Amino acid sequence: MLSPGQSQRLEALRRAARLLDSAVAVPGTSFRIGLDPILGLIPGVGDLVSPLFTASILWHAREFGVPRPVLLRMILNVAIDALVGAVPLVGDLFDVAWKANTANLRLLEGHVFEPRSATFGDWLFVAAMVTLLIGVAAAPFVIVASIVVAFGRMLS
Repeated sequence: MLSPGQSQRLEALRRAARLLDSAVAVPGTSFRIGLDPILGLIPGVGDLVSPLFTASILWHAREFGVPRPVLLRMILNVAIDALVGAVPLVGDLFDVAWKANTANLRLLEGHVFEPRSATFGDWLFVAAMVTLLIGVAAAPFVIVASIVVAFGRMLS
């Protein structure tokens, strides 16, 4: 059972996630967008909004006793958002669909209202995302090494 203060904080997080991810209906569709992708168009400032909100969700999730693998899932949701978001325009379009804030709020609420330990799926997601992030980080090095080797063969 949540205390009145916890309920108020959870409701404030819901409102903020809704504002960032799904505040406005796109006319003629059932699709909704929020301020996150719009603010993302502002260089420098826009890409800080989602991580700041995530820090707030993570702080509250820790207070609510959410298991660490689920906290890692939340961090990875935002890491993916930030990684793709770093690509101009593509990242802003990705923000429209990804909705990391809503996903993280869903994870938080799932553990607040139905406390449970981390599942195999939680761990699997974390492992897959860490592997993916390592692959993305290693890709430029592999590409450069391949170019150097190919260039070396051309010279010999």
